[in-house]
Amino acid sequence: MSKFLGLIVALVLSGAPGLALAQAPAKPPVSAAVKTIHEEGFVRIGGIEQWVTLHGQDRTKPVILMAHGGPGNPMTPYANPYFKAWEKDFVIAQWDQRGAGMTYGRNPPAEGEPLTVETLRDDGIEVANHVRQRLGQQKLILMGGSWSSILGTHMAKARPDLFHAYIGSSHLARSADNLKASYERTLGLARAAEDQDAIGKLETIGPPPWINPRNFGIIRRITRKYEAARIDPAPAEWMERAPAYATPKALADYEGGEDYSYIEFVGMTGEGMYSKTDLYALGPKFALPVYVILGEQDLVSTPEVARAWFDTIQAPDKAFVLLPRTGHDPNPAMAAAQLEVLRSRVLPRIGKTN
Repeated sequence: MSKFLGLIVALVLSGAPGLALAQAPAKPPVSAAVKTIHEEGFVRIGGIEQWVTLHGQDRTKPVILMAHGGPGNPMTPYANPYFKAWEKDFVIAQWDQRGAGMTYGRNPPAEGEPLTVETLRDDGIEVANHVRQRLGQQKLILMGGSWSSILGTHMAKARPDLFHAYIGSSHLARSADNLKASYERTLGLARAAEDQDAIGKLETIGPPPWINPRNFGIIRRITRKYEAARIDPAPAEWMERAPAYATPKALADYEGGEDYSYIEFVGMTGEGMYSKTDLYALGPKFALPVYVILGEQDLVSTPEVARAWFDTIQAPDKAFVLLPRTGHDPNPAMAAAQLEVLRSRVLPRIGKTN
């Protein structure tokens, strides 16, 4: 999975050096006199305090609700380099999902407490309603990638009335298909390169399904190596944490959430959330536009698996964008493609409906 690497925190103004330590009451809609919005704080979502951020130069602009991947890998610590240029034309809303990042630190899960797609879906819908109320907007644009392509699809299917469109990157489809294609393609690359170390590791774990959670990490390290040789990488600044997320506690909470969410995703014996992933089972009909962006070199969600699912769906508008020299993790080409879809496909539709 992606490695983008209790106090109740109140409103944080843009540029503040740290996080305010005070109870944050439920906020009313932003005043019409306030144009910019820069808020970071805990909001009660799904019965617990979850970390929600809102950033934009104009609160009346279309709102993107960005669901992070992993699960357990919030983008909030790294959001400024990636999204700063977007804030002129959009408000960027994010939340650290249950079991991840700041939310994990505020609510350490009890031993044996499970994560489920359904719970995270319901949390995401509640976040969407909070953001809609806070900004006084009827609908948001839903975006996700990797793990959150699963989450985003579930949210879009459950409450299409909340969203102008859904944009999914590095899109997964059905775990059995994704794992099989990932293993076969990666092993083929290793054999072609006569990479005895990788061949030995892949042949030792054997083809999926797997019951050992370490196997998922083994293949991901190998896929990253082969992707790295074939892609244009993300700039180093994308991995620089904002200071408020670089404290010892924030770092520990991020790592703890990664570990917890990873085990919940793959399971101790292969029975985690991912094993149950089957987007085909949700049905082919979508009541909102759907756009899928994928890297040609993605060895986690290989293009043929994502395309096979995409070709079955029916939506008011849809597009499949395949990017050269791009793998599973975001890079500048993926960010540019996301913006292009937003500007050429989504914004014109918003203009027609407003």
